[in-house]
Amino acid sequence: MNTDRLLSREVTATQIPSGDKTPLAAGTRVTLTQTLGGTYTVSTDFGLFRIEAKDGDALGETVVAPAVQAATLAGGAPDPEAIWTQLRHVFDPEIPVNIVDLGLVYSMDVSGDAAAGFKVDVAMTLTAPGCGMGPAIAEDAKTKILLVPGVANADVRITWEPAWNQSMISEEGKMKLGLI
Repeated sequence: MNTDRLLSREVTATQIPSGDKTPLAAGTRVTLTQTLGGTYTVSTDFGLFRIEAKDGDALGETVVAPAVQAATLAGGAPDPEAIWTQLRHVFDPEIPVNIVDLGLVYSMDVSGDAAAGFKVDVAMTLTAPGCGMGPAIAEDAKTKILLVPGVANADVRITWEPAWNQSMISEEGKMKLGLI
């Protein structure tokens, strides 16, 4: 996957693992290392960065709107499986496994009604407490949840209880990581 590219325009990228927003100038040489969940992980002479989907054109990528399962339940409630599907499109930029299969999502609850709008509450954790990418990953999850029909509001909360460990990774995730 590692392919060298020159940025065609300036982009604001998220530095990994600090989570700091950093401008990358047009003409910056980057190596594309991961393209999962609609975001791009690139390596530069200055370290690793995550570039958002909306800026994929600066890498020469075609920006495609994410597909969303459109089913809703009786009363207009969002289909929980559609929400889980969206969460499976969220990735830590350093790990090629989605946050659900990594075992980072502890709960997902839908509340509200059609008149007031439905709210989705997610409790998730990170693989390490010092990960500066936590806010970026949580925002990515929130953005993808809000694409589900019937969802009016979403809150993605990072928690440290219980502490994450590798036993929480799904079988599929373990296979992708070469752990089994």
